[in-house]
Amino acid sequence: MYKVFVNDKPLFLTNQISKETDFQLFLLESIDIEQLIIKIFQNKIPKAYLYHPDEKQILNTLKDKIPVTKAGGGLVYNTKGEVLFIFRNGKWDLPKGGTNKGEAIEDTAMREVEEETGVGQLTIGNKLQKTYHVFKRNGRYKLKITHWFEMTSTFDGELFGQVEEGIEKVAWLNPIEITEALKNSYENIKLLFEK
Repeated sequence: MYKVFVNDKPLFLTNQISKETDFQLFLLESIDIEQLIIKIFQNKIPKAYLYHPDEKQILNTLKDKIPVTKAGGGLVYNTKGEVLFIFRNGKWDLPKGGTNKGEAIEDTAMREVEEETGVGQLTIGNKLQKTYHVFKRNGRYKLKITHWFEMTSTFDGELFGQVEEGIEKVAWLNPIEITEALKNSYENIKLLFEK
């Protein structure tokens, strides 16, 4: 099962039908995906399941219905065990961004962390889960698939947010501060901190 967030509301892609009743079920094959997304953005549908019988084809079927952008991002730890966060659009987030043509996803993730926060001296570690969310740009809905990587950094210089990306603040947060920040973050970011 995949969880795609639309306006921070879950859209589940599944190959199983269960007996729950607190959601609407749609057939992925025949759904007008844009109309469904609009209804979710308008708060007319709080939670939905898209059903497709073939689990291996679920994501590809969705990708056929909506343009996809690929992004890379980092869950970055410093030597004190703090995690690097950015603050933009009134929420705490992690640094991430879109790939350049021909760029390896690991290189995208490291470049975006450095551009958005000023933090260098990065070492890439484990690949984490991918997250999926729908956003609107230039009047079109798109599915952003973000590839996340655990990273470490020995950087102890000044942090600065990338102004043109609307980043107001960059901070290293300790575990207690992370718990607080996640209360004002995105659902797909919270997934990365679930143990």
